[in-house]
Amino acid sequence: MPGLSVWPELRPSCISRVRPWCGTRGLPDLVPDPNYVQASTYVQRAHLYSLRCAAEEKCLASTAYAPEATDYDLRVLLRFPQRVKNQGTADFLPNRPRHTWEWHSCHQHYHSMDEFSHYDLLDAATGKKVAEGHKASFCLEDSTCDFGNLKRYACTSHTQGLSPGCYDTYNADIDCQWIDITDVQPGNYILKVHVNPKYIVLESDFTNNVVRCNIHYTGRYVSTTNCKIVQYVLTQHPSYPSHFPAWGTGRTT
Repeated sequence: MPGLSVWPELRPSCISRVRPWCGTRGLPDLVPDPNYVQASTYVQRAHLYSLRCAAEEKCLASTAYAPEATDYDLRVLLRFPQRVKNQGTADFLPNRPRHTWEWHSCHQHYHSMDEFSHYDLLDAATGKKVAEGHKASFCLEDSTCDFGNLKRYACTSHTQGLSPGCYDTYNADIDCQWIDITDVQPGNYILKVHVNPKYIVLESDFTNNVVRCNIHYTGRYVSTTNCKIVQYVLTQHPSYPSHFPAWGTGRTT
């Protein structure tokens, strides 16, 4: 079995913090914005007939696909925005070859990644999933960039990615930017947003990919507080388990 020197990008020092020298060409580093999530989270009720495109993309809970479901059934959606910055030193590029990108006819664009984000709702006391979170596929682009950085990627069939110093932004009112909470009882929960969740695209830092928020759901509306990046001490890379002993525990920053 080769030693760690074969993959200098995977050394613990490279994963634990951002280092420009990590790897020979630099690496991207995705960081979700917790304040952006907290500012605009809300509950929407919508009839199934208005959610047909979202249903095609499997963005609803399983009860929406039951044989007895009708177009006039109401679904309850926990909507929230997402803004992800690439604060690394290299482009974040889709892992799939361009010819395999999936065309979504309802939304009229290509999705270049199957699992750019995972959305989950957890019980605040036990940490167990209480809603059927989904894997959000995305059309990657430079929505905005910091001063001095140029937008180079757009949501097209030819150029998708996220440049250093740029943000990919998804407003709360777009399709699938939600968790279906139709079957969730009122209570206290945790919203978990995880970008690049399977670590398929290598980054200089995997410990800053998760945002968690406190959610109080009354049955009619939600209040969202304490959104933070949860820092995971990553000591095992999922693709190379033999080289790292174990996952560390999470802590907020």
